[in-house]
Amino acid sequence: MLYALHELQRSLLSPMVTAASVLKEVTHSPLNPLRDLPFVRAVGANSELFTRLMQRYHKPNWDIETVDVDGKPVAVKTEITIDKPFCKLIHFRKETKVKGPKLLIVAPLSGHFATLLRDTVRTTLADHDVWVTDWVDAKMVPLSDGEFRLEDYVDYIKEFICSLAPRLNVMSVCQPTVPVLAAVSLLASERNPRIPDSMIMMGGPIDARRSPTAVNQFADEHSHQWFTNQMVMRVPQNYPGFSRLVYPGFMQHASFMAMNPDRHLNAHWEFYKHLMQGDQDSAEAHRQFYDEYNAVLDMPAEYYLDTVRIVFQDFLLPRGEWNIREQRVDPGAITKTALFTIEGELDDISGNGQTEAAQSLCSGIPKTRRKHLLAKGVGHYGIFSGRKFRTIIYPQISQFVQKQMRSKKQLA
Repeated sequence: MLYALHELQRSLLSPMVTAASVLKEVTHSPLNPLRDLPFVRAVGANSELFTRLMQRYHKPNWDIETVDVDGKPVAVKTEITIDKPFCKLIHFRKETKVKGPKLLIVAPLSGHFATLLRDTVRTTLADHDVWVTDWVDAKMVPLSDGEFRLEDYVDYIKEFICSLAPRLNVMSVCQPTVPVLAAVSLLASERNPRIPDSMIMMGGPIDARRSPTAVNQFADEHSHQWFTNQMVMRVPQNYPGFSRLVYPGFMQHASFMAMNPDRHLNAHWEFYKHLMQGDQDSAEAHRQFYDEYNAVLDMPAEYYLDTVRIVFQDFLLPRGEWNIREQRVDPGAITKTALFTIEGELDDISGNGQTEAAQSLCSGIPKTRRKHLLAKGVGHYGIFSGRKFRTIIYPQISQFVQKQMRSKKQLA
């Protein structure tokens, strides 16, 4: 019912949003001789702020057409290499002979689209041959395609790894650290030769009992039945996924905003002032960030509820009690895949120690092939995007991957 009411509200506001958008365009137009007058600027600023607060945000484009390789621009083409109902495996193919080590970036399925990792992809593309998991908005998946559970997520990752290995490195950002560790553990237990050379795990809840954040506390304070009753809804009939049970993106977005309301309120107030001052560079930076941040997707309900229970309430992975299709997930079985865990000192989503927990769980990996980094002064998003990621974190990732490649060659 709430989902239907949300859609109704959007529909009712649509004419007002369109009118405000037109007014914004008129007041901002370079052909408008009055656009720099204080009153006209105020009308434009108010119109744009209203539009941005009320409009629908669709999945952003990747917008990665070239990348600098050794100081020279190289064309990049995106192609879907594996097309599954709930995920597309995308290859960012560089038009150059030297591709670099293969890197599978597993994007989070936690509310935002995979394009949130645009900076991660663009940065790693300079030195690597990159694939990314592009998760599909669940409301766009017909009910006939069946359920999607956390164990199906693990199956997807296993399939992607096996299709790209050998000589593959896997990077998981936030939420997927858990299913990626499970996938590699199962492959190792099966003695499957198509395993990755290295795992780079960034800001994820491997053991959510450590340094609990507001996210962890919220899961701990509510029963699993509460999440089922309050957070799960059916997709309205105006989408291909009509009647599918989902955790709606608009609810996840509301929870994102509620975590730091003062920060977002201040950001919008600063945006309004930039518009009034004619500071278009600062205003454009705000637009780019919130175009991405406000674009959210629905998650399959069964996957969402599995994650809440297995990762945040029962802690089955660190307790050694997680079984997938009657097979125990045993990170200790991993012996041939190197491990690099990365955390942000100021991360308020995955607390310090939650990702590092993989170090003790992966006891079969020699210490010489394990590394941990606590990035000083870095929050959750700074782990995988922004200046500190590009200048401090990524160089260490690149060095780690190169080291594993050299080690493999020596063993060969």
